[in-house]
Amino acid sequence: MIAETGHSVSQRLADVMRIDPDADALQFHGRWTSWGRLRELGDAVQAVLAEQGVSPRAPVAMVMRNRPATVAVVLSLLTQGQTLVTVSGMQPDARLAAELPSLPAAVLLADPQDWARPGVREAAQAAGALAIAVDESGARVLEPLRHGDAEEFAVPGTAILMLTSGTTGPPKRIPLTYGGFDAGYAAAAHYERGAGGVRLRASVAIVMAPLLHVSGIFTLLLNVQAGRKIALLERFTVDDWLELVSEHRPKAITLPPAALRMVMAAEVPPERLSFARSVLVGTAPISVEDQLAWERRYGIPVLVVYGATEFAGGIAGWTLREHHRYADSKRGSVGRAHPGVRLRVTDEASGEPLGVDEVGLLEVKAAQLGERGARWVRTTDRARLDADGFLWIVGRADDVIIRGGFKVSTGTVAEALKQHPAVQDAGVVGLDDARLGQVPVAAVEIDPAQPVDEEELVRFARERLTPYQVPARIHIVEALPRTPALKVNGPALRELLRGRAGEG
Repeated sequence: MIAETGHSVSQRLADVMRIDPDADALQFHGRWTSWGRLRELGDAVQAVLAEQGVSPRAPVAMVMRNRPATVAVVLSLLTQGQTLVTVSGMQPDARLAAELPSLPAAVLLADPQDWARPGVREAAQAAGALAIAVDESGARVLEPLRHGDAEEFAVPGTAILMLTSGTTGPPKRIPLTYGGFDAGYAAAAHYERGAGGVRLRASVAIVMAPLLHVSGIFTLLLNVQAGRKIALLERFTVDDWLELVSEHRPKAITLPPAALRMVMAAEVPPERLSFARSVLVGTAPISVEDQLAWERRYGIPVLVVYGATEFAGGIAGWTLREHHRYADSKRGSVGRAHPGVRLRVTDEASGEPLGVDEVGLLEVKAAQLGERGARWVRTTDRARLDADGFLWIVGRADDVIIRGGFKVSTGTVAEALKQHPAVQDAGVVGLDDARLGQVPVAAVEIDPAQPVDEEELVRFARERLTPYQVPARIHIVEALPRTPALKVNGPALRELLRGRAGEG
């Protein structure tokens, strides 16, 4: 890939970080960290790995948080050509501890706050993992490596084993390769002015998406490679975000649809955002109504981008020039394919390519997909392509909904509820939500001999699911609607729960 694109993410990151070690690089809670300090934190981790005899080929897992130490570790591993395994810090204590023995890595880094969570350090110790605490003060060993050969998990050429939300079961990790990253960032360069030379810029990019997810990682790496300073939000709130954008006045702001709706709901005055020339919106679908409402209020064009974890970022999107020309006629589209990306729509049953404006399953061919990019890769999105090459996403072919930018498998939520001893069966669907796009709502059949109320079921779900997976409501029903095969009938259940929402 490097030979084809001429772009190396590892080299670019290293070059940017060497330009001026004393220059500001990362702002967090009002304090700046320099490029040199980020390198020092990364070097401290590398020194611990070397002292413990860990091969550079061995994957390194990390509990991801939007904090400076996480950024330092990510940059260090990627400049060294190593493999990062992402672990969710958003999951409940017991679930995090239970995941550690099955990690595809024998090295685990985490903030001291995560190591203090019940059962986490003990689980790492039982797994024989090298446990390292890392924060802005440095890195230290908590538990030595007892696993044996940490290199047995090696995945050559892989930059990140990126955690997804899962579609039909538990979350899985998608291998994002260095070659794929190189191609993806080379393709994304057409959005960046003056992207050719390596230099530090005066501008600041605000990273608010979780670094656990590809949107956060992609945005971070894109801007570091451009030599741009980063203002990092640990979690999004309108007030914190507005403080940062008011301070740094970026020309392009980035908001997932849920955050965009929160900004409008907070009635942020248009003059507070008058400096912005565009708002990039991705991670989840955004309605035409929301786009128009935003543009009427703020006069800032909405540029939609489309991508997924397995694509190592975006594969299609709008440019400002295209918005000026096509906004009236193409609004609702997610834009055109990025350079080097090919798209087609195929029949869901036969796999045969479909014609202009025919709806089927989207397939992608792109260098950023690594070895798979040489062939057509089928997605789970139903889509159409118009005569001008604009891509329109019309739905999903699996059980995934998107809640405020986070993918939620309704099947995974239903299986978690079924673990309750009083629950005989459960069904979960996504219902529209004005702020978050969609939210999971559940219906359960219970054993009459084991009475339980909805509040107890919500508590039960919170102990087993990440916060964004927990149903917004759980309804106890006498009988779930079923198909002739006795499976839960999704469309019928959705209508039932919509009716209950209307009654509420």
